[in-house]
Amino acid sequence: YDGKCVFCRIGRREEPGTALLPCQYEDLVCFRDIRPGAPHHYLVVPVEHMGNCKTLKAEHVPLVKRMMEVGKAVLQRNNFSDMSDVRMGFHWPPFCSISHLHLHVLAPASQLGFLSRLVYRINSYWFIT
Repeated sequence: YDGKCVFCRIGRREEPGTALLPCQYEDLVCFRDIRPGAPHHYLVVPVEHMGNCKTLKAEHVPLVKRMMEVGKAVLQRNNFSDMSDVRMGFHWPPFCSISHLHLHVLAPASQLGFLSRLVYRINSYWFIT
């Protein structure tokens, strides 16, 4: 736990201004991005502090798969069903504003604005899917 990390505080429910969305795993939280890049823009975050996506190893594959499951589930609960029009990924350092692992879930990807298409560009130098 890092008391200075906003995602650690959100995961511990210490940020009353952040509404948590239903999540099927206790070790993950999901909430709306404060600067949405698409009509649906959610973040899926491990409760336990983890570094950015560069720290991921083979043993983290199940965690990332569960994060993606949560992302798909929150979209479906919010009446979004076209999973072919979804973008999920991580910002690659040094382009992370918060160095606590977080998966961006954006939909519909076809409605990303000009700037969001750049910021969340698939497998660019700054965003990996």
